[in-house]
Amino acid sequence: MALLFIGIDPNTGGGNCPAVWVDQPEGAGAEPELVLQGWLADAAMLERCAQDSPRPDTEAIIRIPARMVKQIREACDVVERSQL
Repeated sequence: MALLFIGIDPNTGGGNCPAVWVDQPEGAGAEPELVLQGWLADAAMLERCAQDSPRPDTEAIIRIPARMVKQIREACDVVERSQL
C-alpha cells in the first residue's frame, strides 16, 4: 500500500482533524481509493443517510468540512492521473 497524504482541514492547528489521503495499491487490477478522516455523523444524520443508502457494518458516515474541497479535489486529480 502506498498511502499519499494530501492534506488536512486548513482551519485546524495541525492534528486530530479531518484529513485526506490517496491509497495507491500495487498489483494487477488494484484501483486507487480516497481515504478520508472526518467527524463522526450523529444519529440523526445516520438515519437520514440510511434513507438513501443503508449502511453495512463495514462502512461509516463521516462529515468533512466544505472548506476541504481543495484537498478532496487534489486527491481526485491524483487518482485520475494514476489511471491514465
